[in-house]
Amino acid sequence: MKKIMTLLVVFGLFVSCSKEDTADGNNGDSANIKLANQKNTGSSSNDLLSDITFKSMVIELVYVEGFEPTQTSINNFVNFVNARIFKPNGITVVKRAIVSSGTAPYSNQEIIDIEDKNRTKYNTNSQIAVWAFFADGASEGNTNSATILGTAYRNTSFVIYEATLRDLSNSPFEPNRAVLETTVITHEFGHILGLTNLGATMVTNHEDTAHTKHCNVESCLMYWAAESGSGLDNLIGANSAPQLEAQCIADLQANGGK
Repeated sequence: MKKIMTLLVVFGLFVSCSKEDTADGNNGDSANIKLANQKNTGSSSNDLLSDITFKSMVIELVYVEGFEPTQTSINNFVNFVNARIFKPNGITVVKRAIVSSGTAPYSNQEIIDIEDKNRTKYNTNSQIAVWAFFADGASEGNTNSATILGTAYRNTSFVIYEATLRDLSNSPFEPNRAVLETTVITHEFGHILGLTNLGATMVTNHEDTAHTKHCNVESCLMYWAAESGSGLDNLIGANSAPQLEAQCIADLQANGGK
């Protein structure tokens, strides 16, 4: 069976290396509007969780042709979001396909460039926008010991390396694809919501000191090894993705969520 280390270790490096960048990359009159969706991962935790400013959410779900996530995973993602945020005017998913850029494996900057070229949904006065991109290739950051399945890289943006995820699912000795997709999607969105200690202040200290920005409870969705080694093995035969444990839920509730 194929083994992977976690995308989460590399995620931490991406955050630490990019936290000083504005990640603007836009020109013209729309630049200021776009900047609200180009901030540091976790910095919009309260805006996403609460209804103080934004009463609704739109998820712009974009995939390269031929790499659409399963409808089960999309439904699970929406259910996860609904269970944790207050948006009285609802959550809308806008799904569409784009042509491949043909530049895989993708660097972090190439993923940002794809978003900047193709994203159409940005925050309005009452609606917060999220960008979810499903790529047709692997991350350039993959090594012999670590394979990246997804990255939360801006305050409202994340990428899923769908081609890699498909290579690691649906065989007799690999996880069910929808379960693995759901695990990675909801884990990355958990980081955007501010978990762990990434924008949503911890009610009690449960950050893994060896793997910062991750929960130290092994059964939690936000545990660093959720998709690696034994973590991947644990998904084989599973009918559902790991769930957030009580301390992570408490953090979200304390910052305006459910």
